[in-house]
Amino acid sequence: MKLYRKAHIRSVGRFLPEKVLTNKDLEKIVNTTDEWIVTRTGIRERRILEPGVGNSYMATRAAIECLDRAGVAPEAIDAIIVATVTPDMFFPSTACLVQRDIGAKKAWGFDLSAGCSGFVFALATAAQFIESGRYERVLAIGSDVMSSIIDYTDRNTCVLFGDAAGAALVEPCPEEGYGILDFILHCDGSGEPYLHMKAGGSRKPPSIETVQKREHYVYQEGRAVFKVAVTEMAAVTEAIIKKNGLRGDDIAFLLPHQANLRIIQACAERAGIPMDKVVINIDRYANTTAATIPLCLYDILYDTKRINKGDYIVMSAFGAGFTWGSILIKWWE
Repeated sequence: MKLYRKAHIRSVGRFLPEKVLTNKDLEKIVNTTDEWIVTRTGIRERRILEPGVGNSYMATRAAIECLDRAGVAPEAIDAIIVATVTPDMFFPSTACLVQRDIGAKKAWGFDLSAGCSGFVFALATAAQFIESGRYERVLAIGSDVMSSIIDYTDRNTCVLFGDAAGAALVEPCPEEGYGILDFILHCDGSGEPYLHMKAGGSRKPPSIETVQKREHYVYQEGRAVFKVAVTEMAAVTEAIIKKNGLRGDDIAFLLPHQANLRIIQACAERAGIPMDKVVINIDRYANTTAATIPLCLYDILYDTKRINKGDYIVMSAFGAGFTWGSILIKWWE
C-alpha cells in the first residue's frame, strides 16, 4: 500500500422528493411573485420532502443509488460522513441511521455541520481518510430537509430553499495525477449573527416561548450574507485555480453552491470561467444547502454525460458560520 495516494469520486447518487413547490404555489402562501423570485435568485421551483420521514430517508436513498452505480456492497464501506444542518435528531447522528439502513455493517461515521459548505468539507475529509491509507471506501453525503426549518410566512427565506440529498463514493484513484488534487477551506464565526437558528440548541433550548417567537427557523440577514458570500466564494475559487498553476480556461466545469444566481455569476467572472462551463440547477431545485454540489455533479456525470477523463472540476461553496471553500478535481474514469 502506498504511503500517499490521491482519492477520487467513484460514483454519485441522489434523492429528490416527488413534491414540487413552484413559485406560483408560493404566491398563494406569501406576498411574493414568480417574477420577483426569478429576478433576484434564479429559482423557479424546489422539491419538498413529505413530513415525518426525516433526513436519513433521503440520505439513505442517495447512498443506495451511489453504491448501486459503482457495484459496491454496503458491507465494503469503511466510513460515512453526512453533511447536514437538518439531522433527524440531535443524536444519534444521521450517519448512524444511514449506516443502519443501508447495511454498512463495518462502517463508522459522523455528521458534519458546515451549512451550505457541508459537502465540500465532507468530501475534503473523506479524501484525507483515503489518502492516509487507512480506508478504502468512504461515503460523503450532503443531505438537508430545509423545509423543516423554514418559516413559510417569511417571504425573504421561504422562497430560497428546497430539500434533496446527494452522495459520493470516495476511493483511491487507480492512476497517478488524477483525483481530488487540492482543497482550500475556511470558517469565520463572526458570521453567526447574520445566518443562524436562534433557538433549539443548548444556549437557548426549546420552550413554549421560543416556539411562539418562531425562533426554530432559519434567520438570515440577506444583504449581509450576500456581500460576504459573493466576495469569499469568488476569492476561494480563484485561489485554488491559481494555487495549482491553472487558469480559468483550464477548468472544464465549475460546480458552485446554488444559493443565488448572481453569486454564481460573480464567482465565475472573477475566476475567468465562462458561464457555459458553470453548472446551474438552482432554477429546478433552489438552495438545498449541503446537497447542491453533489446534485450538480450528478447532472453532468449522468444526466448530460459531459465529464471526460482529465477534466478539471472546481467545487466552491459558502455557508453559515461563515464557512467557505473550494475543491479541485482532475476527473478519472
